[in-house]
Parts: sequence; structure tokens; C-alpha cells
Amino acid sequence: MAVKGEHPFPALARSTNAQPGKMWSLARARSGPGRWVAPREPQPFLFFALNTPAILLLLAFVLYPIIYSFLLSLHQYNLWQPARFRFIGLDNYISILGSEQFWRAAQTTALFSLGSITMTIVLGTLLALLLNEVFPGRALLRAIILIPWAVPPVVNGLIWQWLLDGRYGLINAVLVGAGVLDDYRSWLTDVNTAMPALIVAQAWNHIPFVSLVVLAALQTIPDELYEAARMDGANVFQRFAAITLPWLSHSLLLVLITQTMVALRTFDIIYVLTGGGPGDSTTVLAWLTYVTTFNFADFGRGNAYAYLIALTTFALSIIYIRLLWKRGELAR
Repeated sequence: MAVKGEHPFPALARSTNAQPGKMWSLARARSGPGRWVAPREPQPFLFFALNTPAILLLLAFVLYPIIYSFLLSLHQYNLWQPARFRFIGLDNYISILGSEQFWRAAQTTALFSLGSITMTIVLGTLLALLLNEVFPGRALLRAIILIPWAVPPVVNGLIWQWLLDGRYGLINAVLVGAGVLDDYRSWLTDVNTAMPALIVAQAWNHIPFVSLVVLAALQTIPDELYEAARMDGANVFQRFAAITLPWLSHSLLLVLITQTMVALRTFDIIYVLTGGGPGDSTTVLAWLTYVTTFNFADFGRGNAYAYLIALTTFALSIIYIRLLWKRGELAR
């Protein structure tokens, strides 16, 4: 029986001050009238036993393909010549890095990634700042902006293929009707406009994700910081530079890493809209990986391309973390 004035569950009372992950639940175990005792600590093997199915699935569907594809990248393996399968070490990587085609595709990838990431983050952040304000219809607008993000990439490509069509595209109809253009223009077969069209289509699909992440971070900023800044005479731009932007560093870091991964691996929208053309003006590394692997059946070289993309993404992620993480910590 609990003493009068004392918490009936002392262990539960003490757990409120415990660190997360070290709290133990209580169970009612009748070892005597009115007595409550904590259960026995579960055996460690039970945790491993319960997680074994998930671990096996990860090993089978994630780890094994990663290791196998890396091993393939170290071999000469072309399905047109299966008898010539042999270990060649890093020759695929050396051959790729020494080819002019790879560096042209790398430049195109850098241009596409820089353009799409910049547009996505800038417009997504501006949209999040707008949605963070109070105005009529804000809830409806927050729901509407999710629509582009809900559209699958291939469907997104088909939508923009119709919008940019050189014969009956809606964008041409609007621009010609407004007098901006004299005649319909083939945006996707013009070397000067194919890449900007891809960047806009890619950004439209991913702006909602950036807006949601940034909006969630904006709502965690204490109002007291802005009130103190106003008392010091800071204008809206100074408040954004001194408070908002540093506070968003960790969220922008997440966005940068995810959008870099997406941009470097983008294939579907290029497949639908341009097919790497006109010429090789939109041939990015992901498209070159696809062509090498499936059009030329060179799985060894294709997997080497894929690992070069993965290593580039990893290196950029490290740079982002070093640049933005500490700044975000100082803001807090």
C-alpha cells in the first residue's frame, strides 16, 4: 500500500526525470495484496529475435544488391558477350574517368542539378514564408501545394510534355495569345530551351516538399526572438538574415542533401521529355548510365557509372554538413 502523500507508483514518478530511451513501463504483477512491482528486464536475445525478419529482408533486398552491383563494376560483363566475363579491377572506372563523354555528361548534370536545386529551394522557401503568415484561405493553399508532390515523376513528365508541345502546347498558346511569341515554339527539341524546360519541370515536382520542410522549421522559431529584434530596430531583411535563415540551416541541409540525391539520379523526366537530346544537350550521368547498361548491355561499365554518382552524392553531402550544421547549432 502506498503511504499517504507519496506517489502510488514511485518508479513511474522517477521515470519522468529519466533520459529518453531509459524509461521502463510498469506492469501489474500480483505478488501480494495491493502491491505493484516492475517486470523483469527482457532478455537481449528477444530483441534480436523480433528484429530478425526485418534484418533478413534488409540483407536480401538492400545490402546484397549493393555489394553485387559493386562487384559487377569490377568486371567486364556485357550481355552481348557473356563468355568474356572476367575480373578487371578498376579498369571500368579508369576508362570512364578518361572519356570525354563522361565529362560532358558531368557538366550537363552539374548544370541541371544547380538549376533545379536552386529553383526548388528558393521558390520552396519563399512559398513556406508565405504559408507561415496568417491570411484567409491559408489552409486551402497548404493543401493545394501538395498536388505537384503527389504526382509521380513519369506523370509529371507527361504533363509538361503536353504543356511544352510545339504544336498544341498550352504554354505556346498562352504566349502566342499574349503576343510574347509570334509562332509556336518547339521547346523540347531546341538546344537552348530543352535544359531550362527540364529544370522547371523538375522544380515544379519538388517545390512542395521543400515548402513543407521549411514551413515546419519556421513554426519552431520562438516569437521572442523576433520581438527582441524589433525592439532593437531590425527591419524584415535583417530579421531574416539574423534569425530566420540561421534557424533554417538544419532544414535546408536536409533539403540540400535530398534534392542533390534526386537531381543527380534524375532519369524518368528526361526519359519522358527529351531522351537525352537534342543531341547530347540533356544527357546527364543517370541517362548515360541507363544507355550504357540497357542499350549497350554493358552491366560492368553501367554499374561503375552508378557508383560514381553515389560517391559524388556522398562527397557533396559531407560538404553540405560541414558548411551548414555548425551554423544551425549557433542559431539555437
